[in-house]
Amino acid sequence: MRRTNAPGALGGLVWLLIVLVPVYWVLVTSLRTREGFFDANPLAVPTRPTLENYRLVLDNGFAHFLWNSVVVTAGATLLTLVVSFLAAYAIVRGTSRALRWTFSVFLLGLAIPLQATIIPVYYLIAKAQMYDTLGAVVLPSAAFAIPLTVIILVNFLRDIPDELYESMRADGAGHWRMLWNLALPLSRPALITVTIYDALNVWNGFLFPLILTQSPDKRVLPLFVWSFQGEFTINVPAILAAVILSTLPTLALYVLGRRQLIGGLTAGFGK
Repeated sequence: MRRTNAPGALGGLVWLLIVLVPVYWVLVTSLRTREGFFDANPLAVPTRPTLENYRLVLDNGFAHFLWNSVVVTAGATLLTLVVSFLAAYAIVRGTSRALRWTFSVFLLGLAIPLQATIIPVYYLIAKAQMYDTLGAVVLPSAAFAIPLTVIILVNFLRDIPDELYESMRADGAGHWRMLWNLALPLSRPALITVTIYDALNVWNGFLFPLILTQSPDKRVLPLFVWSFQGEFTINVPAILAAVILSTLPTLALYVLGRRQLIGGLTAGFGK
């Protein structure tokens, strides 16, 4: 019989407490009144829990900023998937040397930090007359998500046997038909993985919305939480209620696709 790993179990329990205690504190604090936050034990369950903080957040335009985040995330993720999948297929099935160099360019894109490009990105967006629009956030967010997405899809597409492509080619199928009827269905795990990963990154993005938008009605949820914190600095329970509401969509997305996310990230790297 396998011996119980007592140190490992103890370490896992300690790590679980390290993770859960702050989450528990945020949750119970969001249910307190502003006065109760300063008087009660920080980890004690509130004797009179209230949803007033959540109502305050919803009354300050939360639904509008939620919609902005949905539009930006959906637009950037969809654009990333379309461009990356077409590029990955061309790199895997193409025979020219230029396509191999293209893959090296995508690898190089991983080494360029987002913060180092914010000035040229701002200049390009301003010249394109897209400043202070949701599209100004969508395009650069998709651009910086493409390199890693291409690399994951390339490694996954390389594991599709060449015999499947050759059999379809023998039946007279062209590249577009093989792309749609073969590569796309078999790449579903990797596509779900990069969809979740890219969507989470875009949803939590802060720098591009901060620099490339100005109007209050163009804010996304990270900017809303930031501005809400500045407006209600002394109302800590309301700030934490805004944090919880802004994380619920990403938490739901991760819970629904966590298995595909972990499995897809490791797929294609076994060879």
